[in-house]
Amino acid sequence: MYDFGKDKLKEECGIIAMSVPNDKNLAKTAYFGLNALQHRGQMSSGIAVLNDGNISCYKDFGLVTEVFNDNILSLLKGNLCLGHVSQDQNATVFSNNAQPFVVNYSKGSLAIAFNGGIRNRNAIKAYLEKNGSVFSSTSDSEIIAHSIIQANNENIVDSIRYLLKTFVGGYALAVLTQDSIIAARDQYGIRPLCIGKVDGGYVIASESCAIDLVGGDFIRDVMPGEIVILKDGEIKSYETQTRIKKASCVFEYIYFARPDSTIDDVNVYEARAKSGKILAKEHPADADIVIGVPDSGTPSGIGYAEGSKIPYCGALIKNKYTGRTFVEPSKDKREMSLKIKLNPIKRLIDGKRVVLVDDSIVRGTTMKSLISNFRNAGAKEVHLRITCPPVYNSCDFGVIAPSGSALIANVMPIEKMAESLGADSLGFLSLKGLIESLKGRDGFCTGCLNGKYPVFETTNVLLSKFSGGKYE
Repeated sequence: MYDFGKDKLKEECGIIAMSVPNDKNLAKTAYFGLNALQHRGQMSSGIAVLNDGNISCYKDFGLVTEVFNDNILSLLKGNLCLGHVSQDQNATVFSNNAQPFVVNYSKGSLAIAFNGGIRNRNAIKAYLEKNGSVFSSTSDSEIIAHSIIQANNENIVDSIRYLLKTFVGGYALAVLTQDSIIAARDQYGIRPLCIGKVDGGYVIASESCAIDLVGGDFIRDVMPGEIVILKDGEIKSYETQTRIKKASCVFEYIYFARPDSTIDDVNVYEARAKSGKILAKEHPADADIVIGVPDSGTPSGIGYAEGSKIPYCGALIKNKYTGRTFVEPSKDKREMSLKIKLNPIKRLIDGKRVVLVDDSIVRGTTMKSLISNFRNAGAKEVHLRITCPPVYNSCDFGVIAPSGSALIANVMPIEKMAESLGADSLGFLSLKGLIESLKGRDGFCTGCLNGKYPVFETTNVLLSKFSGGKYE
């Protein structure tokens, strides 16, 4: 069996948090922000609000438009709001895995939304269980909740400071308390998080496109290791002094993020278009047309066409209304699922030599079927061009990815890969070219491409300090 969603690396979650003192209908606004982040997770959706000191939350399996309607949103009254979309497949099995995760304890209530991965989660969870915590889900948000509770600080900010120092990995999180929103980004800035201004308040989101959609103005990215507090229409920032070196996830620019987002001062569309131009220089092709695979491959395809002087042709149509694609039980149904999602226009392809540009190859199953469809549509030649280096490694920082043995780059050399996929030629963008497309500077995690992760082994975390409950 094969799940088409697993033939790409997948981001696990998207977060939006808002504080607008004079607006008790923030859930309706956050709904639109979550729609802008839907590409980051299609398994479950949720919104929590604070109203008169009480946290209310509604969450369920499905897309934002499937989970929420006007009646539900009208019941979620509050001027502090926290929303989340998730790609966690466990959320369809364990309903408690859907976020935001709400917990009640002796000092009140918290709602937590999390995006990322914690490398030392098992050690932290074991410590918490040893000291009395009982878990009802497999969500990292619940680990964060129990960590805050056991830290037992008077100020939650101090607890979160300690978390940033203790939790090893790549993540962004937002916590709805009984009077504020507290948001933070890991010390490397692997997972994205940004700040915007809305009329009368502030918004924090995984991507700037969500700020745009709720009518806000982008201010800046949350810095690695920074804690941001939204309270009473004001914003405060705390440096945790745990920042080591910025290492934004390179796949945000390659595939995860929407092209209308800007992350850490790099516009996603511009980066993809530039990667296509560089790819045209590194791997030229003698062809008649260039076609980008929608959606992330489209700007790269346009860039390749500009760089190669070969006309761009939008001859691959993506059906926007297919929703989520789950495991299909037969080869025929798998192929039909792909045709429903991506259908080539035969009149534009028949007899043509095609350069097909996509963002990545993970397992290769979908690409093999897509090239076969191009052949059936009459393509004379298909030259495959990929705007990132081969993917050799999995990820522990909030990315859903196959194991290393399931990655096609680990199974065969590039020359054999082209033959296996049915392409006349195959070219991958070099790592140097990829970094050049990202303004040519350092500050990116490229572990899935070259094995160089900013955090590779669990650092010397003294969990015994946790019992002290104070930030040191």
